[in-house]
Amino acid sequence: MATRQTQGLARLMRAPAIILLLIWMIVPLCMTLYYSFLNYNLLNPGMTSWTGWFNYQYFYTDPAFVEAIWNTLVLVLGVLFITVVGGIAIALLIDKPIWGQGIVRILVISPFFVMPPVAALIWKNMIMHPSYGVLADVAQFFGASPVDWFAQYPLFSITLIVAWQWLPFATLILLTSLQSLDTEQMEAAEMDGAPAYARFLYLVLPHMARAITVVILIQTIFLLGIYAEILVTTNGGPGFASTNLTFLIYRAARLNFDIGGAAAGGIIAVILANLIAIFLMRAVGKNLD
Repeated sequence: MATRQTQGLARLMRAPAIILLLIWMIVPLCMTLYYSFLNYNLLNPGMTSWTGWFNYQYFYTDPAFVEAIWNTLVLVLGVLFITVVGGIAIALLIDKPIWGQGIVRILVISPFFVMPPVAALIWKNMIMHPSYGVLADVAQFFGASPVDWFAQYPLFSITLIVAWQWLPFATLILLTSLQSLDTEQMEAAEMDGAPAYARFLYLVLPHMARAITVVILIQTIFLLGIYAEILVTTNGGPGFASTNLTFLIYRAARLNFDIGGAAAGGIIAVILANLIAIFLMRAVGKNLD
């Protein structure tokens, strides 16, 4: 009886926070759903009318929509590949006792504390600028022509910027997993003559599988909404070469003033994000069992 009373009291105490969270989520979603069925343009709000499914049909038949979906997938997969592979490599390096290990770890995680617009500006003006960027100076030093990264390789450049920001997160998670590995297993395998690559493939990598899955899940959820880096560096161009789904919605809302079309794009983005999240959650569940 006491247990039921305790559980009931716990539910009652959690209720205000849960209700507030539901209101915080449901009200904007309902408003977005409502506006997605309207012909609502900020330049002429007095001519608002009901359009039904037209905004959805217009949005997904737009040629830029398919390109934006493709760019979103390329961006997410590219960042995941760089951060997972790079995170494992850096975790293996800084796991070994070295002089100044604490300072090295602070330097490794420091990019994670840089705001996305600031990081994009640093890369755009100090590293990748074709005239006075660091990469341009390196190219000129070796007698090569500087590369205009954001004009020639816009999506690749943004992928590098975002991966640089998320690499510390992956490194910390993977380093924590690596440090929980039983050293006796590694010592036993080494004494049995197992080479370094075999110890990594059959002991280290399987042990880090759960951490890798968590990194992929968390990063994917956030990477689907990448926006600031694109706005600061390429503004989605050239053309739609670096436009992802989030930035396509921004273009519809802020540049074309089409709130109805942007709301329809937002609902489509929410549906796609939930489908991906459900798939990843099932994958995580299988890996964590």
